Amino acid sequence: MNFPGNPTRTAAAAFLAALVVTSASGADWPDWRGPKRDGWTTESLPTRLPANPSVRWKKSVGHGYAGVVISGDRLFLADETGGQETLHALQLTDGKELWSLPVAPVWNDEFENGPRCTPVVADGRIFFQSNQGEFVAVNAATGLRLWGFQFKTYGAFWVPSPNSGVGAANRRGNAGSPLVHGDQVVVQVGSTNNASLCAFNTKDGRLLWRSQNDLTCFTSPMIATLDGTEQVVTATCEGLLGVAWNDGRKLWRVPFRTGANRNVLTPLVDEGTIAFASHTTGLRRVRVTGSGATQEATDQWFNTQLRINLSTPVRVGGHYYGLGPARNYLCVDRATGAVVWTETGFEAAAATLTDGHTLLVLLDTGEVRLLAATPEKYTELGRFQASGKTMSHPAWADGRLYVRDSRELQVYEFGH
Repeated sequence: MNFPGNPTRTAAAAFLAALVVTSASGADWPDWRGPKRDGWTTESLPTRLPANPSVRWKKSVGHGYAGVVISGDRLFLADETGGQETLHALQLTDGKELWSLPVAPVWNDEFENGPRCTPVVADGRIFFQSNQGEFVAVNAATGLRLWGFQFKTYGAFWVPSPNSGVGAANRRGNAGSPLVHGDQVVVQVGSTNNASLCAFNTKDGRLLWRSQNDLTCFTSPMIATLDGTEQVVTATCEGLLGVAWNDGRKLWRVPFRTGANRNVLTPLVDEGTIAFASHTTGLRRVRVTGSGATQEATDQWFNTQLRINLSTPVRVGGHYYGLGPARNYLCVDRATGAVVWTETGFEAAAATLTDGHTLLVLLDTGEVRLLAATPEKYTELGRFQASGKTMSHPAWADGRLYVRDSRELQVYEFGH
C-alpha cells in the first residue's frame, strides 16, 4: 500500500492513520539518539547479552548512514532508492512498507552513497534534510510532503571538492538532525548570510527567525534551559554556542577552530553545563550563567587529551561513558574530566545507549557489546555480531534493538 499514490484514500482513513502515528508511547524512539537526544532509553536494557539473540524480522534497505526512528506502530528510515534519498515508513510489527517518498537526488563521496541525517518524527510529521540541503516536512501517516525549502534559498553554498577545507557540511554533506521542540523546528542551514541557524513553524514552514553567520559541521543541536534561559545549543565550524529559543539572539559562544573544519559530536546537556569534544581540541565542560540579554560560558575543566572524534558519550550519574580518541572506550569523571578507566579493542565509532544501569554499544564493525555502567572497572556482559559495517545509530523500543547497515535492517528481540 502506497498512500501518496492512492487517490481513493478517504480523509477519514487518513485521520485515523494519523491518530495511530501520533499516539506516543514509552516505547517510541522518535529522534536522533532517542527521545531526549541524549542516548537514554526510558525502558530497561538487557542485563545479559546472548551470543545469538532472536531476530524478529529483517528487511533489505539501501545505502545510507541515517538512523531509524520509531513512533506508534511505525518505523521510519531514509536510504538511497533508485538514485534518490528516500524516506520510508514501515509497519513496526513486520517491516512491511507503507509508503515511500523520494526527497532529493542522491549524493555520494568515497565513504558511502545515501542520506546521513537521521529523520525526526514529532506531532504526526517527519522532518528530514538531505545531504545537499533539501529540507522537508512530511505527513507521517500518508507520506505526503507538507512543506520544505532548499538551504541555498538562505545563502548556503556547496563546494564539490571534499578536500577544499571549507565547512564540513559544505563539502561532505549534511549529517546533523534538525531539532524539534513544541511547534518550532531548528535547522542548521549553515549560511554566512545570517542563516547559520533557522527556525520554522512545524505546521506551515513559516520562517520564525534566523541567526549567526557560521558554517556548519555534522553536529545535531540540543534544547537546553541554562540559568533560566531556554536555548538552542550547538557546535559549528566556529565553536560552541547558544542562541535564544524564542528569537535566535546569540547568548554565549566558546570560539575554537578544528582541523578539517569539522565538529561531529552532539553537545551533552548536563545540569547547567555543556560537555563537548572535538577531534583536535579535546573534551571540555562549560558552565553557562547569566539571565540577561547575553550569558557567559566558562570552562569547568578542559581535557585536551580526550580528542573524541565521531561518537557522543552518555552521562550516567557522576560519569561520562563513550568512545575515546584511540579506539578505546572510556569512563570519565564529570566533575574533573579525569579518565577513571579505559579499555582498548574498539573501533573508529561506537554509538552508546543506556538505561542508567547498562551500556549497549554498537561498534562501526556491526558488533554489539553490553557493558555495566559502573566507574569501578570495564565490565562486559556479552556481545554479538548484529550487522555488517555500519555508521548508523541504533534504536531501542519495546525490548527490541534496531540495527541497519548499507544492505539490511535487522530487528533483534530481547523481551519486555
